[in-house]
Amino acid sequence: MTTVSTKPYLVRAIHEWCVDQGMTPHIAVVIDHHVIVPTGYARDGQIILNLSPDATSQLVIGNEAITFQARFGGKAHALLVPIANVIAIYAAQNGQGMAFEPELVDDQPETETTEPILEHVSDGEACDGDESKPKAQPRRNHLKIVK
Repeated sequence: MTTVSTKPYLVRAIHEWCVDQGMTPHIAVVIDHHVIVPTGYARDGQIILNLSPDATSQLVIGNEAITFQARFGGKAHALLVPIANVIAIYAAQNGQGMAFEPELVDDQPETETTEPILEHVSDGEACDGDESKPKAQPRRNHLKIVK
């Protein structure tokens, strides 16, 4: 029997804690060909995403991936983030949360482009997300790394 990693459970728990405390849950994600996010928002191969109820629609934090819809530059996008690519989840207000070692799985050969795939949601589908560009957060030394 294969055991599921504790990482998705910890991500869900910290997300719930942030929301219950009235804080804004953010995730830091390593970008690779498995991640589906709008192009142009990543910095240094990473992206910070706001997972608050006000910034997302149809949020699902599953054991394999996080999926949701959010607005970037006024346009709704469908996003997919494999749990393996999540390197931190924390409250934006105080930095409390948890950091993880990336568990990147390379099951496909490298392609010429390292840009993530972009998917658009039709304009008819509403999303209550933040229309501003995500901002990089400073690294916080008090996050615990879980292996």
